[in-house]
Amino acid sequence: MRKRVAVALVVLSLGLPLATLPATAKDKSADSGRLLTGKVVDKQDAPLPSSVVYLANTRSRAVKTFIVGQDGIYRFPALSPNVDYEVYAQYKDHKSDTKTVSQFDTRPTVNINLKIDTK
Repeated sequence: MRKRVAVALVVLSLGLPLATLPATAKDKSADSGRLLTGKVVDKQDAPLPSSVVYLANTRSRAVKTFIVGQDGIYRFPALSPNVDYEVYAQYKDHKSDTKTVSQFDTRPTVNINLKIDTK
């Protein structure tokens, strides 16, 4: 009988902290980071499908890429608000200007359109 009581107390003592975990867990939705969106276009503002957008973290130099669809739209979610990023697009042998997303820009969503001169 004492063994059962001891086992029950151990199970209860282990289960109690787990039962309160959701109440004390940090809400991840509040700090999901910034969103970078935009469109890759030519000089006539027509979308350039299959362009590749490059996003470089200026601190770690890690690079992410995104291949745009027929609409020319790209998006990079969950970016750190404490890091500067450089973004540019490439279409065949042509490249857009490089734009910067500054850590001092506090907007949750940043929209940067990238223009490529294809001639």
